[in-house]
Amino acid sequence: MPTARQRIWGWYAFDWASQPYHTLILTFIFGPYFVNVVGDPVEAQTLWAHALTVTGIATAVLAPIIGALGDQSGHLVRWVGWLSAVYVAASLALWFAVPGSEHVPALLSAFGAGLVATELAIVVTNAFLPTLATREETGKLSGIGYAIGYAGGLIALILMLLFFAEGAGGKTLLGIPPIFGLDAAKFEGTRFVGPFCAAWFLISMVPFFAWVRDPVRDAPDLSFAEAARRAVHDIRQMWRRALKRKSLVAFLFSSMFYRDALVGLYGFGGLYAKGVLGWSVKQIGIFGILGVAMAMLACWAGGLGEQKRGGPKVVIGFAIAVLVLVSSTLVGLTRDSLFGMSLAPGSALPDVIFYICGALIGAAGGVLQSASRSMMVRHADPEHPTEAFGLYALTGKATAFLAPFLIGQATMATGDQRMGVSPLIFLFLLGLFLLIWVKRDGDI
Repeated sequence: MPTARQRIWGWYAFDWASQPYHTLILTFIFGPYFVNVVGDPVEAQTLWAHALTVTGIATAVLAPIIGALGDQSGHLVRWVGWLSAVYVAASLALWFAVPGSEHVPALLSAFGAGLVATELAIVVTNAFLPTLATREETGKLSGIGYAIGYAGGLIALILMLLFFAEGAGGKTLLGIPPIFGLDAAKFEGTRFVGPFCAAWFLISMVPFFAWVRDPVRDAPDLSFAEAARRAVHDIRQMWRRALKRKSLVAFLFSSMFYRDALVGLYGFGGLYAKGVLGWSVKQIGIFGILGVAMAMLACWAGGLGEQKRGGPKVVIGFAIAVLVLVSSTLVGLTRDSLFGMSLAPGSALPDVIFYICGALIGAAGGVLQSASRSMMVRHADPEHPTEAFGLYALTGKATAFLAPFLIGQATMATGDQRMGVSPLIFLFLLGLFLLIWVKRDGDI
C-alpha cells in the first residue's frame, strides 16, 4: 500500500508529465512552428485562434460531465488512464505537420484533442488534492506541484532546443544537426516535439499509476450506466448548490476571465515573437526557458509562503496586476518603437523588453494558476471534489473561446498581430474587478 508521501509524489508526477504539452506544443515549439506549416503569419494566428476556440468550448462542455462521472463512479485513476491514451495518440500525430501540409484541419484536430484531454485530466487530478492535505496545506502542495510541473516543462524544452529543434542553418541550440538522423530540411527535429511529449508523458506517469489511489468512498461501486444516470442528476444539482454561494460564484466568474486572458498570452506569445519581432525558433526557445524557469521559482516560493501573504486572494490580485502591465507593454511594442516613441534602427531594446515580459508572464502566470487551484480547494464541497473542479474547469473554459476569438477578430480587423493582443487587457481587468466579492477562505 503506498504511503501518504508516495501518494503526494505520485500526484506531483502528473504535473511533471503533462506540462510539456503546454510548454512545448501550445507555446514555444509547435505553436510558433505552425506558422511554417501554414506559410502566412496572420493566417496561422487566425487558424490557431479558431482551434483554441473550439478546444475551449469542448473542454467547457465535457469538464462538468467528467467531474460528475468521476464523483459518481469513484474511479478517478481510471479516468486519468483513458485521457492519457488520448494525450499520447494526439501528441504522436503532430509528427505529420510538414510545411505546406494539406491536412491542416486534421493536424489542428489532433492538437485540440490532446489539449482537451490534458485539461480534462487536470480536472480529475485536481480532485485528489483535498484528500492529500489539510486546507491550510493545499497552497503549499499546489505551489510545489506547479513548480515541479514547470521544472518538467523547462527540462523538456531545454532538451528539445539542444538536440532536436532546428534553427538557422538547420542547427540546434548546440550548433549540431538534430540527433537520431532527423532531417532538418524537412523540419523533422521540430516536428519530433509530438513524439517527444508522448514518450515523456508515458515514462513520467509511472509513479502516478503506481502510487495514486482513488479516494476512499462510502458509495457502492457503480456501473458506468448507473454512474452516468446519477451524474446527470448531479449536474443539475451542482448549479443549484453553486448559485447559493456568493463567494464561489464571484471566484468562478473572476477566474473565468483572467484564466482566459492568461491562456491567450500563453497561446500567442510565441506567434507574437515570430511575427512582430521576427524571432527564430531558438530565440523563442530561450524566451521560453526564461519564462518557465521564473514560473517554477515563483510557484515554489508562492506555495511555501502563501499563508504569510494573506492567502491566495492577495496573490491572485497581485499577479493579475502584473499581467495587465505586461499585456499593455506588448500592445505598445514593435521592432521600431515603444508606445509610439521611435527606436534606433537595429535597437536591441525590443528584444530585451520582450525577454523581461516573458519572465513576468512566467512568474505571474505560474503563481496565478497555483493560487487559483488553492482558492478552489477552499471553495470545494468535500462531498463533491471532482464536481467542484469540473465546475472550475467549466467556468474557466465557458468563455475560453473569447480570448482567441477576440484576438483572431482584432488581428483580422487590423492586420496587426500586436493589436490583436489588446483584448487581453480588458479580460484581466474584469477578472480583477470581480475578485472584490471573493472571500479569502471560501464560503463552505
